[in-house]
Amino acid sequence: MAEAMMPNTQYAKSGDIHIAYQVYGDGAANVVLVPGFISQIETYWENPNWANWLERLGQFAKVALFDKRGTGLSDRGVAVPDMDKRMDDIRAVMDAAGMETAYVLGISEGGSLASVFAAYQPQRCDGLILYGAFARFESWFPTEEALNELFGYAEEHWGSGAALPLFCPDSGEEPSFQEWWGKYERRGASPRDLIEIMKVNSQIDITDILPAIKARTLVLHRTEDALIDIEGGRTLARLIPDSRLVEFAGRDHFAFVGKDRDKILAEIESFVTGSKPKPVFDRVLAAVVFTDIVDSTSQAQALGDEAWHKQLEAHNSVIREQISRFRGNEVKSLGDGFLATFDGPGRAIHCAKAIGEEVSKLEVEVRIGVHTGEVEVTADDVRGIAVNIASRISGLGGGGDIVVSRTVKDLVAGSGLEFEDMGTHRLKGLSDEWQIFRAL
Repeated sequence: MAEAMMPNTQYAKSGDIHIAYQVYGDGAANVVLVPGFISQIETYWENPNWANWLERLGQFAKVALFDKRGTGLSDRGVAVPDMDKRMDDIRAVMDAAGMETAYVLGISEGGSLASVFAAYQPQRCDGLILYGAFARFESWFPTEEALNELFGYAEEHWGSGAALPLFCPDSGEEPSFQEWWGKYERRGASPRDLIEIMKVNSQIDITDILPAIKARTLVLHRTEDALIDIEGGRTLARLIPDSRLVEFAGRDHFAFVGKDRDKILAEIESFVTGSKPKPVFDRVLAAVVFTDIVDSTSQAQALGDEAWHKQLEAHNSVIREQISRFRGNEVKSLGDGFLATFDGPGRAIHCAKAIGEEVSKLEVEVRIGVHTGEVEVTADDVRGIAVNIASRISGLGGGGDIVVSRTVKDLVAGSGLEFEDMGTHRLKGLSDEWQIFRAL
């Protein structure tokens, strides 16, 4: 494709980070493409096959492409982000592109982020498309030795393009393709950034949230994909309720090469342009925060009614301020605590930490439980097992403790948050055992 056909690169603001993005295409439907582990959107258009594939996507959709923070043309040298911040980046790009809703197309490692976005932001997701994606990192690198080989390549050969045959064994030996891939590596991330990104990616496990995805989902995967094992795609299709799996022949990981590349595009076009049922959002995925004042009854007795009432009002004001600050949703006050929901577990934990710090100034101790799961939304309340779990695990903490489930810990991998293992517990009214952690 000639360079003149490349869309203009623009910048969307996500917090204080600049996200590079492009918008093109004439279709009625919106598609946001979430890239793999590294990307550089302008280099896309320098490969004729990739450019042609993208151009055809734009014939039936308005397409937004972007580089994740820390990669490509987006701000570099930033801390490796957690899923919350990455979801913010998708929203920032959609807002800048004028897309209230869109089909979210996640490619490779980008499929994990796309899935989390679809789960937490159902009102903005017309549908979910996953190509060559996975739920667990082991589908990509099954052993630590395999990951260390990539780290060795990054240290010694990054930017050479020599790794291309590992991605595309059927077409990766072609010299011009390897030359382009080398440039893509160099422009996508530095060796150090690549290693840090992959250390975070190695903790990806989104299996617990997949059943909560409400978006109609199309899972596409090559049966002999050399990079991402086919079982990664099959797991996604098995666990996402309204999903369809389409398998293709071939070993090359990239969708824009191989004899089935046109069939892959045809499946996406049919999915995007076909009729779709109106989504229902009465059950959504949320990070649930349950706060509770420790020994509230004895404190009330010691202070007396009037003093305790003033203390409680100050406590309520602090918590409401922090919930608002971290973009949470106050569901209700519980007398000596609060129930709130957030659209990401990282934000929920940071809010919990801020609450703990602020209420301690009032000489009040709270314990807080955080869990991510599916909740049933009513006019003025949320219900479901996720609420019960957040409540139960908060009760396992002491004054000042933030207790989180294993699900939450896994989802905030790479956020810089640290945890202490509190062991496995049976929770009242629940049959399964739950591993819980104290946020430090």
